[in-house]
Amino acid sequence: MRMALMIATLMMTAAPLHAQAVDARTQARIDRILKATPLIDGHNDLPWELRENYGSRIENLASGTDRLEKPLMTDIARLRAGRVGGQFWSVYIPGEITGPAAIQMTLEQIDVVKRLAAAYPRYLELATSAADVVRIHRSGRIASLIGMEGGHQIGNNLAALRAFYDLGARYMTITHFANNDWADAATDDPKHNGLAPFGKTVIGEMNRLGMIADLSHVSEKTMTDVLAVTRAPVIFSHSNARALEDHPRNVSDAVLRLLPANGGVVMVNFYPGYLSEEVRAANALRAAEEARLKALFIGQPDRLKASLDAWDAAHPVPAVPLSVVADHIDHIAKVAGHDHVGIGGDLDGVPTTAVGLESVAGYPLLFAELIRRGWTDANLAKLAGGNVLRAMRGAEATAAAMKNQQPSLETLTK
Repeated sequence: MRMALMIATLMMTAAPLHAQAVDARTQARIDRILKATPLIDGHNDLPWELRENYGSRIENLASGTDRLEKPLMTDIARLRAGRVGGQFWSVYIPGEITGPAAIQMTLEQIDVVKRLAAAYPRYLELATSAADVVRIHRSGRIASLIGMEGGHQIGNNLAALRAFYDLGARYMTITHFANNDWADAATDDPKHNGLAPFGKTVIGEMNRLGMIADLSHVSEKTMTDVLAVTRAPVIFSHSNARALEDHPRNVSDAVLRLLPANGGVVMVNFYPGYLSEEVRAANALRAAEEARLKALFIGQPDRLKASLDAWDAAHPVPAVPLSVVADHIDHIAKVAGHDHVGIGGDLDGVPTTAVGLESVAGYPLLFAELIRRGWTDANLAKLAGGNVLRAMRGAEATAAAMKNQQPSLETLTK
């Protein structure tokens, strides 16, 4: 009996943390850390999911969005269960939307975030500075911040960039999946050899305003070009370590080594396709098969769907455990330092996540895994939000130092 109990105990301690609840002692330690330092997630795509599936309505987010007809990964109840203290809401729009239409759609997405905060004032409050985040967190509410996911959203117009800053946007991802007119993306054929001359002007204007440059999605040359010209810290709002998963969306060790001098932060993504080589290979095979079947079943959507369903059933994508997310965090901390890593789950922006991180309620499981690995309270606080708050303060200090500089009136000539 005693031997059986010992074996059972060993099996439980060896089991991955996503299969277990966080024990009370560990949870109390996590709560102490996150009471002192807000847990700030760098990227959540809830506004786009609300637009696509619910007509941009923000009702019914108090609880139970996992039970909606088209489930969501985010709601108020699970944000609180996840001990979230600050959330950058992505005001994403598709990359093919450009010019005045992009500006209009971005305004609509910003409106979703503002209405969300207005509808749930007991739990959420808009934040536009590091001081706001700290104050709101101390009040027991969640600081709601705005991040733009693509330089195409300004329509090549610096006046639009300034207007979006005035409306609360505090970072802009320089590209999305495709190149824009002034910067190269990680997942497109190079067009500008990194950052075009107008792109350098955009970065300078972002520095002057106090808007952080987000380098998720950009090519490595764009990363290094921005790091060479920016006067303020950068972030990668939802990226991983390329040494562990060789996806071009991820951050190489060479770039990680540049972050201490800049003060920037890589905020780790929960999407299996950016975490696991095995999953990336499976996704590539599936994409090739889908292309083959589309060519075979032109004008036959039912046969195409049936064939894809059969392929998916025969080729299940392997699950990725939460421990792999912790591996990426550990690697970034090892190469760049504990001052340069954060969390940017990409929830409601990806179809699947690492096991245990399927919603905004899962963060304590990730912290428990890092505690199991020996992370100190000080380093966990940096990961949670201390590092991104430092980057925000750096951007604010840069803007203050540039306050007498006139706005750029440069325009893009194609």
